[in-house]
Amino acid sequence: MEKSPDDRPSRPLNEQRRTFYDENGTRHEPRRDRDRPEAGRGDNSGRSEYKPRYPHRPAADRSIDMLFGLRPILEALSAGRTLEKIYLLRGTKNSITQEITEMAKAATIPVSLVPLEKLNDLTRKNHQGAVAFVSPIDYAPLDSILASLFEAGKTPLLLLLDRITDVRNFGAIARNAECMGAHAIVVPSRGVAQINGDALKTSAGALNLIPVCRESNLKDTITFLQQSGVQVVACTEKADTSLETASVDFTGPVAVLMGSEEDGISPEYLRLADHKVRIPMAGQISSLNVSVASGIMLFEVLRQRLLNQ
Repeated sequence: MEKSPDDRPSRPLNEQRRTFYDENGTRHEPRRDRDRPEAGRGDNSGRSEYKPRYPHRPAADRSIDMLFGLRPILEALSAGRTLEKIYLLRGTKNSITQEITEMAKAATIPVSLVPLEKLNDLTRKNHQGAVAFVSPIDYAPLDSILASLFEAGKTPLLLLLDRITDVRNFGAIARNAECMGAHAIVVPSRGVAQINGDALKTSAGALNLIPVCRESNLKDTITFLQQSGVQVVACTEKADTSLETASVDFTGPVAVLMGSEEDGISPEYLRLADHKVRIPMAGQISSLNVSVASGIMLFEVLRQRLLNQ
C-alpha cells in the first residue's frame, strides 16, 4: 500500500532543500551535503569536483577605489581626479567613450578595451561598459620635480622602473627609495603594478611621502634626463662592471634604472643607459628579487654621497 505524504519519513535537517532568492531575485536551491566534495578528497574519488555556481563573481565590490559608469568616469576626469586605469567595453563607440579616451591619453592614464566578462569580474554594479580604478596617490610631473631639485641646490636621485608588475614588490621598492633618500620614482603609464592598498601597505607609507611620476614613454624620459644632466645607470646582470668596484660615480645627478625579474631591462633602454653595473653574487642563485636589488643599488648611491660630504 502506498504511503501517504504524512507517513513518509522526513529528510534530515541537513538534507532539506530550501529555495531562497538572492538580492537580484535569482532563485537558488542549495546542494545537499552529500553533493559536496568531502574534505581532502582528491580527483580520483570517482565523483565530479564541486564548483561554485558563480565562479567569476567577485566576493565584494571594491567600491572605495573604483568608479563604474561612463558619466562618473568622465566627470572624474573633468575634475582632474587621478585615475590608475580605465577599462572600457570593447566595441563600444560613442561620444562619451571617445571623450574619456582623449582625456585619459592627455593625462597619461592607461585605457584598456576589454570584453564584458572582464568588467563583470571587476564589479557586480551596473558598470555601463566602463570601470576605473582611482589612484590613492597623485602623480607628480617629472620636469617640475627635476627643476625644483636643481633650483634648491640638491643633487637629484631618481629611480626608474621598467615593467615592475608585482604590487608588493613595487611597495617594497618605494620603501627602499624613501629610506635611501631618492627624490622620486618614475614609472611608465603601461606595464606597471597598480598602486593600490596593498602597495601602500607594503611601502609602509612611503608612497605617501615620495613622489611618483607616470610617464607615457620611458625612452623619451631617459633622453630628457640625460639632456638635463642626469646620468642613467642600469642595474643588469649582463653588465661587465661590478658594483663593488665603485667605478661608477654616483655623487652627481643620477637615475637608477631597474627592470623586471622575468625579463630585466628592455634592450632599448639598456642601449640608452650611460652606465651598466651588476650586483656581485657569491651564492648559487644568480639573481635577486628586484626590491632587494633596488635597495642595494640605492645604498651604494647613499654610501658614496655620504663619503663625499
